[in-house]
Amino acid sequence: MIIEAARMGASNLLSPASRSVLFKSLGLTVLLLAGLWFGLGELFSLVAMPWLDAFLPGLPDWAGWAGTIAAIIAGVGLALVLALFVAPVTAVMAGLFLDEIAEVIETRDYPEDAPGRAMPLGESIRQSLGFLLVVAFGNLLALLLLLVPGINLAAFFLVNGYLLGREFFEFAAMRSMSPADAKRLRSRHSTTVFFAGLIIAAFLSVPLLNLLTPMFAAGMMVHLNKMIAAKTAEGVSELGPIR
Repeated sequence: MIIEAARMGASNLLSPASRSVLFKSLGLTVLLLAGLWFGLGELFSLVAMPWLDAFLPGLPDWAGWAGTIAAIIAGVGLALVLALFVAPVTAVMAGLFLDEIAEVIETRDYPEDAPGRAMPLGESIRQSLGFLLVVAFGNLLALLLLLVPGINLAAFFLVNGYLLGREFFEFAAMRSMSPADAKRLRSRHSTTVFFAGLIIAAFLSVPLLNLLTPMFAAGMMVHLNKMIAAKTAEGVSELGPIR
């Protein structure tokens, strides 16, 4: 079920019906990451460079190469830090575009089902900001654990697998139920949701491809919700009518 949902979520990326949402999601993701890149660069210039000038005043001209090396190291460091921001940015994109992605999938693949309801804009923003803070904190913890040999890579996958799986699943479930019911549904299928989240974390770990994570994760979790609902309905049908 998880693999099939992932396959369908990936195929949705190339669907003509999803193309407009794809371009909007990709464009805003790139703009946010570019803004973070320039913001982090300016922060480095404001904080680190004055300290460096004070620590090493009056460097001779021949030491210019040291500044170049420092700039390269700083650029690599900024790139690594920026990579950790992909997950929080994905969180923001989820709240903005999940309903549009879900509507495309529901109309095309599940026309016989009752259409889901879009989350009100205020609630969507609130959920997205809450998700952003949780994922940012989780990735900060993962960053600290990266310094611990043996669990550094596992930390990234476990933290993001749990957080992204949980939040994307609940976002998708809330189109057809209350937030409390969505949390209970996720709790009942916590193992399935966690392993689905690990696939999202693996997708997130691939450079450039990770820019499409909001589209892939949203599509995958919409399909997974539909599959779980169908499996639950099938089980109820086999039990027969309640007397």
